Amino acid sequence: MTYLLLKYLHILSMVLLFGTGLGSAFYKWMADRSGNLAHIAVVNRHVVLADWIFTTPTVIFQPISGLWLVYLLGLPLATPWIAISLTLYVLAGACWLPVVWLQIRMRNLADTALISQTALPAQYWRYARLWFWLGVPAFTAMPAVVLLMVFKYNFGD
Repeated sequence: MTYLLLKYLHILSMVLLFGTGLGSAFYKWMADRSGNLAHIAVVNRHVVLADWIFTTPTVIFQPISGLWLVYLLGLPLATPWIAISLTLYVLAGACWLPVVWLQIRMRNLADTALISQTALPAQYWRYARLWFWLGVPAFTAMPAVVLLMVFKYNFGD
């Protein structure tokens, strides 16, 4: 694979990762705010599905393609923008993994409430708050990673 093709796929993967995550988060947050149980249940199902179809493959591809690009450029991992990018990516991933679990649990709770025609339990809303606050550092880290990736800022150069 050529460097430019790999770089293109890496960038495309980042766009899919960030775009899917941001879109899913927006629609889930808005569905929760609507209070419409049927809408909440459907959106939760779609958010979980989008994570499996789009987010998971890109989460895996990003470090593989990024490290491959670094290798092709002959750059050490200790290069400041690379080390910081990797650290931020790990931070985002550490937030995303519990978010996936929370999304699955919220999907199940919403489906159960919809089937039984009962209100969402308090546990759903506790999960939703935690889901939101885990998203803050993850969505802060990702644009920073893109900034570092694009500008390759070397801090002091």
